[in-house]
This record gives sequence, structure tokens and C-alpha cells, in this order.
Amino acid sequence: MDFNAACEKAKAFSKRPTDEEFLEFYGLFKQSTIGDVNVERPGALDLKGKAKWDAWNKHKGLSKDEAQKAYIATYEKYAPKYA
Repeated sequence: MDFNAACEKAKAFSKRPTDEEFLEFYGLFKQSTIGDVNVERPGALDLKGKAKWDAWNKHKGLSKDEAQKAYIATYEKYAPKYA
């Protein structure tokens, strides 16, 4: 399975993953497509924005290829539960 196929299949999950699982996907997706976090961390009142920024920043230094492999592995881990 390639990265794009995993992204499309993850978007088509029949049930929504938990917030923590969603952030796992989000951080790896951003690292895969953009690379290291390139924006300032949101302010104290933006809890959702901070959680997303932290999830992305957790993968800092991971190459785009490594992040894509990790995303695919994450998809395969959760697919039986949500697909």
C-alpha cells in the first residue's frame, strides 16, 4: 500500500477514530507532506490548534519517506477497528 492510498482509506473510515488516534494520523500526515513544523505554536486559548501543532512537532526530524511509512503502519494498525 502506498501513502496516498492509506490517506484515502483513512478518510473513508466508517467510524471516527478517537481524538488521540486522529492526532497520530494528523501529525504523520503533516510531516509526510510538509516536513518539520513551520508555523508558530498557537496561543494558550487555541486548545485544538495546540494539540494539532504538538502532534506534528512530535515527528520533527523524521524524513518525509519515514513519516509516510509510519502513516501507512498507523493506518494498518487502526483499519481493523474503523474501516
